[in-house]
This record gives sequence, structure tokens and C-alpha cells, in this order.
Amino acid sequence: MLRPHYLDQSGQVCYVMVNPGGAYLGADLFLIDVEVEDGADLLLTTQSATKIYRTPGSFAEQRVNITLGEGARLELVPDQLIAYREASYRQNSHLSLHPSSSLVMAEVITPGWSPDGAAFKYEEVRLRNEIWIEDDDGPKLLALDNLLIRPPLGDVRGIGFMEGFSHLGSLVVVDPRVDQALADELHQMTRDFDAYTGVSLTQALAGSTGLVLRSLSNSTEELNNLLGACTGVLRERWFGQAPLNLRKY
Repeated sequence: MLRPHYLDQSGQVCYVMVNPGGAYLGADLFLIDVEVEDGADLLLTTQSATKIYRTPGSFAEQRVNITLGEGARLELVPDQLIAYREASYRQNSHLSLHPSSSLVMAEVITPGWSPDGAAFKYEEVRLRNEIWIEDDDGPKLLALDNLLIRPPLGDVRGIGFMEGFSHLGSLVVVDPRVDQALADELHQMTRDFDAYTGVSLTQALAGSTGLVLRSLSNSTEELNNLLGACTGVLRERWFGQAPLNLRKY
């Protein structure tokens, strides 16, 4: 972790996670535990892209456990995940939230460079988010979000596999203020970008609701701008903050 710092005057603390190895390799296992206590406000990001190199013999895996207390807030905005040739990656996230807490997670997945210039040389990417709401009656499952990208052999791209696109963006929001009007507003905003986007809502549970946005494009920058625009609306409306600018490059 780099030293904590503050991007504005809101009091939200920002931490940057650093992978000293530079990339994930076969059979690597990374464990990340995050607890945001009652009333605390955390912005968590990475120093650079998460790179998955060749994983012969076994997949690379990241397990994330996140706990948010009463009135706690977490913005999780890592740089893009890049899966290179012959890479296999699994990410399992278990999230336990108080009904009054606020969660925003944004992620972009992109295929890495290949020597022959072909796309989709990685083997598979699996992302699983298990989101629980903890109320007085115990934990209740709000959403089980499974994403599997397994490129076909022969670099086939078209209907049935990401609709011919190469990059995927994902936004997960859980907050008592999430509703259908917000989902419709964000979906309308995404039409200004060169991307194909859909938005879904979870059921309301203990006063909180989840929103999942998926977007397909051929550009990391386009998806970062799209997700940044969506999170910018939430930051300004809910917390009076400007759109996020991490100024890494």
C-alpha cells in the first residue's frame, strides 16, 4: 500500500494497492481483505493495470473479502485488468454490507497484446461477486454476479461472443438511493459513448438495492470514460464531490 492521501476536502481517504511482482502468473493466489468501519469513507485503487500473463498448469486467482459498516462508503476503482496470451484468471469477491452503506465498484477487462496481433488469446477470465446485506435478522444474499469470458478458438468474434467487441466494462453499485430512475438515467448517459450497454437492478433488500451495468466496447479509454461519467454522477449527487481524477499518468 502507498501512503494514504486525499484527493479533495471531503475527508475521503485514498489508498493505492501495489503489486510488487508486476503481474499475476500461473498458480498465484492473491488475498485482499478490506474493512471500512462505521462512518468511514474509502477510495481504493491500484497503482497500474492488473496484468495476467501465461498461466500454464494452473490459473491465477484473486480472492477479495470486503466488509462495510453502518454508514460506510467504498469506491473500488482499479485500473484495467489485462489478460495476455494463454492466461487463465479467476476473481472471487465476497462483499458484506450494512443496509446503510454505499458501494461503487468499477472494472474494465481488456485482451493483452499478442505477438501475431490476434485478439482474444487468453484462455478465460472468471469474475464472481457475492453481495450480502447484513441486517438484524442476519445476512441475506442481495446478488450473485457471475461473469465468464471464454474466447472461442480461432479468434471468432461476433454474435454470441461479446457481439464483436473486445473490451468489457462493469459497474456495480449498492446503496439505499439506487432505484429505477437512476438506472434509466445512467443507461441514457451511456448512449453518448461508443459502447453497447445494459443495466440491471437487484431486488430491494433491507432498504438497499443493487445496480449492475455492463458495457462492451473496443477501447479501454472509452470504457474508462463511460464508467467515469456514471460514477461522476453518483459522486456529485450523493456526496458533493467532483468526478474522480486519479492523475496516475
